[in-house]
Amino acid sequence: MLDQLESLDAKFQEIEAQLQDPAVVSDPKRLRELTKHRAELEPVVAAWHAQRTRLHQLEEAEAILADKTLDSDLRDLAALEIPELKEAIQQGETELRALLVPKDPKDAKNVILEVRAGTGGEEAALFAAEVFRMYVRFAERRGYRVSVLSESEAEQGGLREVVAEIEGEGAYSLFRFESGVHRVQRVPKTETQGRIHTSACTVAVMPEAEEVDIVIHEKDLRIDTFCSGGKGGQSVNTTYSAVRLTHLPTNTVVSCQDERSQLKNMAKAMTVLRSRLLEKAQAEKDAAEASLRKTQVGSGDRSEKIRTYNFPQGRVTDHRVNVTIHQIDAFMQGQIEPILEPLRAAFEAERLQAMDA
Repeated sequence: MLDQLESLDAKFQEIEAQLQDPAVVSDPKRLRELTKHRAELEPVVAAWHAQRTRLHQLEEAEAILADKTLDSDLRDLAALEIPELKEAIQQGETELRALLVPKDPKDAKNVILEVRAGTGGEEAALFAAEVFRMYVRFAERRGYRVSVLSESEAEQGGLREVVAEIEGEGAYSLFRFESGVHRVQRVPKTETQGRIHTSACTVAVMPEAEEVDIVIHEKDLRIDTFCSGGKGGQSVNTTYSAVRLTHLPTNTVVSCQDERSQLKNMAKAMTVLRSRLLEKAQAEKDAAEASLRKTQVGSGDRSEKIRTYNFPQGRVTDHRVNVTIHQIDAFMQGQIEPILEPLRAAFEAERLQAMDA
């Protein structure tokens, strides 16, 4: 690890020097690349410099303690500092190891979010709508942009399914742990006897795929256009702006009717299709290699129950990290960090363990 840190430090200093070069400053593309690389290295280098300072301080304190010719008060002070410095050094090493874990390139991508009603009829659809609103509020608090690509409403105002795009730097790194079955326990509005019912919705989170990530051949596609449905709008039920794509080899179907323009709907539908196919290919690869998707935070498979929302008791429990909070109202308003952070910590711990293996 020491050699790697020294190498990264040298690279950082090299970039710092290049950023002072007038030729680089006048080249916007090169300047952006170096600035981005510098920002990636800076946390590691800063942590390494702090660690080197602590190591030097420990050497000095141990030297003072060992020197019998020095004043006893000075040696007593060094004796007090040594345990504190050793603890700080141990914490610094843990921080550095975490910073050296290779970043997942998908973490920076936008997200395709799909929420579908599961078991429980209309109550499941109502819960699916609430879960989707929860994610929208969380995304907006983070400064992300949410665009609904397609949705299917239920009779009592819930959602049978909704597909949305969440745009923002690092969106996937925050939403990646939400895939799976979300179970709710509460008394439905339609329940006259006051009995608690259990229903569920499924959530799928996929990194937005680009054309370079996965290739779709024209011969493998069937394209259908139809009138968009929904609330109001001059184009609703009058123009064939909605698009349905069917990927014939996998029988994957995607539709989009959010935009008035057929071309825009086509582009968005292709984005969702690429993301689904990339997720499918990644899932098959992970299953074959038994890699990180089989870790403590779960595989993210949609058949896996990951969380329970118990409204009578006001609690939310995540079953992957065994964390329970009792602020369900705030959680449903998009304040999901109390469970999100333990999930991310568990994921990073698993990645560190895999790196050390």
